[in-house]
Amino acid sequence: MALEAGQRVMLAADTPLTESAEVSGVVVGVLSLAAGTAGTVEQVVGHQDESDDVREYERLKSLLDAFGGEMPTESRKQLEEKVAALEPAWTAFQERAPRVSVRVRFDNGFILDGADGDVFVPA
Repeated sequence: MALEAGQRVMLAADTPLTESAEVSGVVVGVLSLAAGTAGTVEQVVGHQDESDDVREYERLKSLLDAFGGEMPTESRKQLEEKVAALEPAWTAFQERAPRVSVRVRFDNGFILDGADGDVFVPA
């Protein structure tokens, strides 16, 4: 589901906000938001986590595309081999969907920031 700012959403599952709290060695409880808690999306941030191999593939592929025809044969061959070696990382990166995090202001006043967008359903 593509989330947008201003959209009404609900939590799809119970979401713990804290670890168990202790007072004098006695467990007092855990603070959680219940599944179905409704709120409004305030902000959506897309993340595309690139590894070093992905960035290197992009750099080398760009170099090869721009200057490969002008390079000496042996240099171009070495560059093509490096690009081919990094291609599996690039393919895996392309197949992953970008991760989306959101900031949601719940009707009860709580604000959940940096939450994975997959834990919300339309309200």
